[in-house]
Amino acid sequence: MAYIASPRRRSGNAEMTSSLLGSPTPLPSRRTSIDRTKNHMALNPAPRALLFDVFGTCVDWRSTVTRELEKAAHIALNDPTKSIASRIRLQADYTTEDWGKLAQEWRNTYKVFTKALANDPATPWKTVDEHHLDSLKKLLTERHLIREGEPDAGLWNDEEIRALSLIWHHLDPWPDTSTGIDALNERFYTCTLSNGNLSLLADMASYAHMNWTHIFSAEQFGSYKPSPSVYLGAAAKLGLNPSECAMVACHLNDLRAAKDCGFQTIYVERPLEEDYSEQEVAAARSGGWVDLWVEAGQNGFITLAQKLGIEVFRHHHQRRRSGSAPPGFGSDGRTEAES
Repeated sequence: MAYIASPRRRSGNAEMTSSLLGSPTPLPSRRTSIDRTKNHMALNPAPRALLFDVFGTCVDWRSTVTRELEKAAHIALNDPTKSIASRIRLQADYTTEDWGKLAQEWRNTYKVFTKALANDPATPWKTVDEHHLDSLKKLLTERHLIREGEPDAGLWNDEEIRALSLIWHHLDPWPDTSTGIDALNERFYTCTLSNGNLSLLADMASYAHMNWTHIFSAEQFGSYKPSPSVYLGAAAKLGLNPSECAMVACHLNDLRAAKDCGFQTIYVERPLEEDYSEQEVAAARSGGWVDLWVEAGQNGFITLAQKLGIEVFRHHHQRRRSGSAPPGFGSDGRTEAES
């Protein structure tokens, strides 16, 4: 089941939209998807749905996770009620750079974990939330910031570590993310296609004001990217041919897998996100299998919308208050407003 996350909400008898750029139009017909585009469309044929990688592509996980780890450590070290062992206090004398390295190591374990499960269907299933908790405990133990079997002597206790592991539900978006998605909603279905579990993606969408038309998670397809079952499964849920879908990502390995499944591909460069070497990036660019390339010096999703023929005007974007409840999802996967 997919969450179909309409940006429309009911307030009394009135319907309210959460985007000043308008709510998504119905899926454009195959025949008129290009004719209806007033401005230049950089992809031909025009896709009918854009499916987005989320970690790195839509959100700045690195800055958020680094900041939250450092803040949590500062709170713990200055909490007079804690009995943190002296050796751990000395060990926890980290700089911002040190916490950034831990954040990167944490992220690296995710890449290994998802790739291993995608390559071996016999591997027991584990959600990304479960992995984030297990891997964080392991990393903190290896760095002597917690002691196995002595939860009260470490920098954080079990409950605090569990809360920290959920940092990934509340990642800051890139500055262009929300406005760009709202603009793209005028012409396309916009869908997550992430390895994150559904609850994680729904929380992140609410926190970062990402008004997706659909939320798809790899867990719905019993594997993780880059397994073909994830890409093909998402296209099938939309009732589209793979060629009518475009994958949007800042990781070329994700786009390569999507291309092999028949998707169109859109590369949006983000700082420090690409795992390919410079030579591999150059080969991908000259190889022609990336259909649209948004460079780092451009404006991310806003530039993408403009390249896809959508006029985007700068405006003050009215947002839901932080902490307000996201739209409810019905048993059929649609929001209450759509039911």
